[in-house]
Amino acid sequence: MPVRVGIPRYLGYFSFYPLWKTFFEELGLEVITSPPTNQEILNEGVAEAVNDACIPIKLYHGHVAAIKDKVDMLFVPRFVKVRKLETETFCPKFLGLPDLLQASINNLPELLDTRVELTSGRFELFRIAREIGERFGASLAKITKAYLSACWDLRRYWGLMCKGILPYDAIECMEKGYQANRQKEQGALSIAVLGYPYLVYDEFINMDLVKKLNSLGAKVFTAEMISPGRLLREAKNMPKQMFWYYSNRAMHAAYYYLKKKRVDGIIHVTAFACGPDAMLDRLMEMESKEWGRMPFLTLSIDEETGTGGVDTRLEAFIDMLKRRRV
Repeated sequence: MPVRVGIPRYLGYFSFYPLWKTFFEELGLEVITSPPTNQEILNEGVAEAVNDACIPIKLYHGHVAAIKDKVDMLFVPRFVKVRKLETETFCPKFLGLPDLLQASINNLPELLDTRVELTSGRFELFRIAREIGERFGASLAKITKAYLSACWDLRRYWGLMCKGILPYDAIECMEKGYQANRQKEQGALSIAVLGYPYLVYDEFINMDLVKKLNSLGAKVFTAEMISPGRLLREAKNMPKQMFWYYSNRAMHAAYYYLKKKRVDGIIHVTAFACGPDAMLDRLMEMESKEWGRMPFLTLSIDEETGTGGVDTRLEAFIDMLKRRRV
């Protein structure tokens, strides 16, 4: 029976899941993911995590609790840096995630807490892959084949998102081999929905934000629909980069959409009580005013957020954008 490796369906899942899934499966391991976020996962995460944790960290705890008894090992990488950009790193809670889990949740299986710091050299990702593969007794040839297949699938995944396909649809397309559906051309409004991918794409915690905007006649654009190289070129618009990877990505995407004038408005999805997000939100709002007074809306989310308030704000924002076009 193959070793069962669990991957929580949150945080880095939306950015790197195809890479890790393909790599582990090519090594002969079975990959098990937690179910999509639901009320039970949220409640479990709130109960397990420390009180002052932000909602993404609470949700990650809930996803871990949902699969910890179904797997032999949990893959919880310790993300540090994935690109060379000044002092950019990941949020401290990302860096300490394995420690937070071990301190909060009882009866955890073994954690595979691989340190991911890709700025030491161009072959650093392969070194990490080799380290993981050797842990499971794989040969160098098998590790190399798994690594190349994983990198290819990650590029495919990013390519699908650059074509306007949302992550869940892109993953399903890759796994089942059918053509993914793009958003329908609404013909009315285009809106950039920016923020951390685990808030923008998790349909439970953001209350189906993208689908609601589609139903109101708007096409949604996100940071992941811009190529990594193009995003990095937008970094020059900032005199100084922020410290956090996902914050910089969201801000670089904002500059891209502001410069290209491809959208009618920007919605920033933010986590209540997230320090980096508070700084990002203020910067994005100021730059939206500076670059042509782009309409801007902040949606702050936590475990108490209700659909009624979100629906009302979205409808009012869309109505304002439509009147602005007249």
